[in-house]
Amino acid sequence: MTTTYTLRNASPAKTRAEAVVVGVSSTPTGPVVCEAGSDVAAAWGRKWLPMLSSLGFTGKPGESVRIPTASTINAPLLVLVGLGPVDETDETAVRRAAGVAARSVPNAVSVAIALPADTPQLVDAVTQGHLLGGYTFTRHKSAAPSDTSALDVVVLSPIARKTDATEAFERAQVVAAAVRQTREWVNEPPGHLTPAAFAEAVTAAHKDVTKGRGAPKVALEIWDHDELTSRGLGGTLAVGNGSDAKPRLARLAYSPKGARTHLALVGKGITFDSGGLSIKPAGSMTGMKADMAGAACVVTATLAIARLGLPIKVTAWAPMAENMVSGSAFRPSDVVTMYGGKTVEVTNTDAEGRMLLGDALVLAVEEKPDLVVDIATLTGHMMLALGDRVGAVMGSADIVDAVLAAGTRAGEQHWPMPIPEEMKERVGASKIADLLQHDGVRWGGGLMAAAFLREFTDGLPWAHLDIAGKELNSGGPYGHVPTGATGFGVTTLVELARTLAEG
Repeated sequence: MTTTYTLRNASPAKTRAEAVVVGVSSTPTGPVVCEAGSDVAAAWGRKWLPMLSSLGFTGKPGESVRIPTASTINAPLLVLVGLGPVDETDETAVRRAAGVAARSVPNAVSVAIALPADTPQLVDAVTQGHLLGGYTFTRHKSAAPSDTSALDVVVLSPIARKTDATEAFERAQVVAAAVRQTREWVNEPPGHLTPAAFAEAVTAAHKDVTKGRGAPKVALEIWDHDELTSRGLGGTLAVGNGSDAKPRLARLAYSPKGARTHLALVGKGITFDSGGLSIKPAGSMTGMKADMAGAACVVTATLAIARLGLPIKVTAWAPMAENMVSGSAFRPSDVVTMYGGKTVEVTNTDAEGRMLLGDALVLAVEEKPDLVVDIATLTGHMMLALGDRVGAVMGSADIVDAVLAAGTRAGEQHWPMPIPEEMKERVGASKIADLLQHDGVRWGGGLMAAAFLREFTDGLPWAHLDIAGKELNSGGPYGHVPTGATGFGVTTLVELARTLAEG
């Protein structure tokens, strides 16, 4: 069942939708309805605040309540969602409230959403939040739950007829589709999404975006095991040769006319990580199907950038491998010759992602882009440091700042982390190879990993996003984030490209 989204300027009290969603903020003196829902509050008159009080509704984030209207307004059902403190009602708060709304309306054929939407940014937030908050993954359910999503969703906005509002509305749908596709791939069981199957899924997604008249032109190459071998991608092969499911690499290139900036994106695509011979404890393998989230992000972000027609050249590199235990697995103490010729002493086969990324970063910088951004579920150190909702960003100061700013606008949380001078010494500490892959020191392992990746960037402007722990939400849904795959990182990458294109 496909849901149709419409942007319209209308009163929520008069709409004929089966359900109306209204945002309510919290204040020290009690809940306050947002301006977009003022007509609904006016319809209840003096009964409005006593009704909220009797329901115990305060307007805090994540809060929702359903109220039969008994013909007080045209819609038979009113759904209130909390926006949080009234002085913090920004795009992020609205996006999260719209996500809560998507899960709070049961079995309504049509829904009208009256959340703050009087700027293009807020229109984007409402639309994207609702699309993402209602996402579920049921592909492998033998008796899938009945689809309760609405057939028609109307985003109410006083600026609905303005060009910048309609552009934001359309953009939000494209970006949300990219995030949802990322979630689909990350949620897929690892036995179903092997490197070869992942490459096939990328091919199908590429075909879907580029087919038909007026579709964007995006070049796609898939390198199989023979191609990787002939080109000498030693890091990718070292990791991937331990599995019967051999590695792949996807390269996408979007080169629109008039592009003045070239952005290279690199994403880690480990479709399952057993740890290799440095095997993980059994409990630590749970969720390792999601170790390919970085690769999924760069693919879907690139296709979204193309769909949006942004005037920026983008190349995306997505190396894909499965890190398994076998007689052909790479070993601690091996020396691997990476693409480009640098040698790496391996000390921990569970630090495999940096091996794929090293190859792909050299491939990316050979084309002399203006900047390089890699994204990876790379280290547990960053999850320990920043938790499961905040990503880490390291690299060139100006590129780090640009990524952080893009994340803020996109509603994703990132935090800058350093690459201290002593990390270069740790990376160069091998006595038998150019670089040391891992040194076993408990402290600063995520920083050392970033320093290792920097060795493959040829001094180009670069940022590394470590999103370990952000790719899967093992708890209950919150805001516009469901249980399971989150799609974290996609909106930041698209927003970064949009900013570069406008600059």
